[in-house]
Amino acid sequence: MWCVAELDEEYLGRMEDVLALYEKPLSETEPVVCIDEKPVVLHADLRWPRPMHPGRILRRDCEYERRGTANAFCGVEPKAGRHYPRVAPNRSSPQFANYLLEIAEHYPAADTIHLVLDNLSSHTRKAVVERYGEKAGGWLWDRFTVHYTPKHGSWLNQAEIEISLFSRQCLGQRRIPSLGDLRREARAWGRRMNRDQVTIAWRFTRKQARLKFGYRKNNITRSR
Repeated sequence: MWCVAELDEEYLGRMEDVLALYEKPLSETEPVVCIDEKPVVLHADLRWPRPMHPGRILRRDCEYERRGTANAFCGVEPKAGRHYPRVAPNRSSPQFANYLLEIAEHYPAADTIHLVLDNLSSHTRKAVVERYGEKAGGWLWDRFTVHYTPKHGSWLNQAEIEISLFSRQCLGQRRIPSLGDLRREARAWGRRMNRDQVTIAWRFTRKQARLKFGYRKNNITRSR
């Protein structure tokens, strides 16, 4: 289960801000996109698995070779069922900036893109400006209205649900040996999710939060 940190004014303000965003109706001009990232360890089999046949499951040897790590960005527009998996070699700031550019390109006609993020040090305007320069980077960052979850409040980011789906449905218990293989698997998973328009039904509201945590609306200040 999630462990909720101390409910100070900043925590409550950011929680209310994110929950208010989730209560908005689906909008083409102001889409809501949640993103997060997951490290993935690459492994290769040292012996070919023994294939399954009637009466016998596939058998895989316990020995494997570690082939390094990768980073999987998981983005989702929950109410629209749009999914944006992207595999990068690492979780550096330039990779984050590249991913934001890719997200922005999906919404050329949007007035703004509401972006839900956690507090990772690379999730900032600085990362985008350092990658693309002040003019282009500033323009890209301004395409988004950023909503940060509270510190120790990543449970409020629906991208956590997306990561869980990606981990179970795309990665599973298999061994993926290379960055190229992981990219192909992630693209295939993303195509399937977008084809099926898999949405996320978020049900935790501000009203429920106030009842659950015992605070009143007039006791908090909105915080970004």
